[in-house]
Amino acid sequence: MSFFKKLKDRMFRSSDKIGEGLEALVSEGQSPASVAEPVAEAKPGLLGRILGRGDEPRRVLDDAMLESLEDVLIQADMGVETAVRVTANIAEGRFGRKVSTTELRDALAAEVTRIMGPVARPMPIYPKKPQVVLVVGVNGSGKTTTIGKLASQFKAAGKSVVIAAGDTFRAAAVEQLQIWGTRAGVPVLTAPEGSDPASLAFDALTKASESGADLLMIDTAGRLQNRQDLMEELAKIVRVIRKVDPSAPHNTLLVLDATTGQNAVSQVEIFRKIADVSGLVMTKLDGTAKGGVLVALADKFGLPIHAIGVGEQIDDLAPFDPEDFAKALVGTGG
Repeated sequence: MSFFKKLKDRMFRSSDKIGEGLEALVSEGQSPASVAEPVAEAKPGLLGRILGRGDEPRRVLDDAMLESLEDVLIQADMGVETAVRVTANIAEGRFGRKVSTTELRDALAAEVTRIMGPVARPMPIYPKKPQVVLVVGVNGSGKTTTIGKLASQFKAAGKSVVIAAGDTFRAAAVEQLQIWGTRAGVPVLTAPEGSDPASLAFDALTKASESGADLLMIDTAGRLQNRQDLMEELAKIVRVIRKVDPSAPHNTLLVLDATTGQNAVSQVEIFRKIADVSGLVMTKLDGTAKGGVLVALADKFGLPIHAIGVGEQIDDLAPFDPEDFAKALVGTGG
């Protein structure tokens, strides 16, 4: 199964929510009189008759409809600012004309693709060895699983990878990484529970350098209850690994859970202050109707989106494709 097919199938909660909203707002403007009225512009051509689109309900795109469209997008977690901007762009060239649900879906998909295009970038791979990848995010965001999947994928692509289980306060996180490491044939460096994460990171970078590894991926704690402690812990990790390599970390990935909706926006704001975030990974898009939050993040922050996840298997995490994502989000495309 292609990742797009998987993405479309598993993002049905988001696409159904948006699709139902679009259908409802088009049908809202259909009074019995207007439905019975012959509409000259709605006469389908041959292609329209073949596709069955000539019989679709249509509604004049006016101020009331645009306001309802904004509400649909806000409910899909695009955020107010992004929803207003997207709606205004959709209105250009269409205001005052009758539109169908299909036309609205296509216009929305095109607008989402336009917003997401500039941020769709794979995680850069540098010739520097080892390339240090610091992975941050709140506990429960899918951070540990994402590290395992990325490590497996890099290993399959011929890269030698080392993982440092730096969330030393959660035994479950360490065990999960060890399972992924065994599965991928990637060494996972650990320390006793409660150990200093910075010390582990230092040892891991030293060993990765000695072994000539291409990549070192460092897991970190994500306890936002005490932000100051977390900030100091991450700052110490960076300070300590720079004793081995002054240019490290080369990437700082923030892993976000799509099911948290607009909370993801505040998490980006927090972690940009705590760590020098260089790119995003969004997980759990299969478990939410809030997939629109990724559009809001792209529009607000412009940070690279490296990958998205729709499940637990290794191939359920894939590079971010803006057009495929847009089609899956609004429920259009083959």
